[in-house]
Amino acid sequence: MTSTAEMIGVVGGGQLARMLVQAAAERDVPIAVQTPSGQDPACEGATRQVSADPRDVAGTRDLVQGCCGVTFENEWVDIAALRPLERQGVCFSPGLKALSPLVDKLSQRRLLDELAIPAPPWCPLSEISPSQPALPKGWRFPVMAKASRGGYDGKGTLALHSIEELAQLLRRVEADDWLLESWVDFERELALVVSRDRQGRVRSFPLVETHQHRHVCDWVLAPAPADQAIEALAYNVAVSLLTKLDYVGVLALEFFFGLDGLQVNEIAPRTHNSGHFSIDACNSSQFDQQLCIVAGLPVPMPQLISNGALMVNLLGLEGAAPLEERLAALRQLSNAHLHWYGKSPETPGRKLGHVTVLLPGPDADARAEQSSQALKQVRAIWPNSA
Repeated sequence: MTSTAEMIGVVGGGQLARMLVQAAAERDVPIAVQTPSGQDPACEGATRQVSADPRDVAGTRDLVQGCCGVTFENEWVDIAALRPLERQGVCFSPGLKALSPLVDKLSQRRLLDELAIPAPPWCPLSEISPSQPALPKGWRFPVMAKASRGGYDGKGTLALHSIEELAQLLRRVEADDWLLESWVDFERELALVVSRDRQGRVRSFPLVETHQHRHVCDWVLAPAPADQAIEALAYNVAVSLLTKLDYVGVLALEFFFGLDGLQVNEIAPRTHNSGHFSIDACNSSQFDQQLCIVAGLPVPMPQLISNGALMVNLLGLEGAAPLEERLAALRQLSNAHLHWYGKSPETPGRKLGHVTVLLPGPDADARAEQSSQALKQVRAIWPNSA
């Protein structure tokens, strides 16, 4: 398809930006990316590159030239430094006011409390006395400690099992930058990716089930085998957040589900690993949604074009079969779509790509069996990172 849209800018150049560039190519929308190295994943296919770190506001000032809108690959940006650009007319999606409470887990938790959205009990680490550390009343070990900024794929999280471990944490970190969260005995982890355009219209992808291996997303099953009431609750939570923030763009919510019902784990103000299945399994991917919103194009209603899908992450391995041999084997799998991020070298644990297997099963039981077999096939070729 073709488009008369102007160029859009992307702050960041990793795999999320790369997949946005690929979605833009489908609509003939030019993309400028701000990233320090020409070898970064998003540079292949981008119309223009600004060689600067994503937090370099001078670089962003160069990026916005000739762009009708600007979006972000992730939330690790200097919002205060970007505000003058927004006041000068730069159209960020999401807007900085909406993004501001979501870039920090402490402000995320306060926002959830304000909206009475279920989430695990928490407290700022700064409320714990360093001289006489004790858990909040009614809590017990283990508990989860989380850095308020910069954490992803298990980084910035730490399970604490005793007062001694809590005391050690208090001695070695800045307490104002951390929070404690009550331990959650969940049955499943779920996720929902939604979008909201400039007219306030909300669109949603199917609720998915996610599974983590060593705190990194291992696989995603779409749609999740969940009651309609659970999906409706997840959607209502998302709409409450989008509306409260007047949020424009793509947003992802991660949930715990168990005896205490559905609880928000984290909010990601961007495209998300749990939505990668949409590239192959939907008529409009999460990246297409982001693109259309930023570029001012009509935004499609996302719908599954397959009965289901399994997305499996490919992390760097050590001592495995040769890379090209593994990639060739993945390409031979039935109903499989390989997405390679173009990163080099292969280092253990590095996210290098993903593979999506479409599931034709007519019901949840059939798709569960198909996904189990597909996961075994993928992991026989590409094991989990140790």
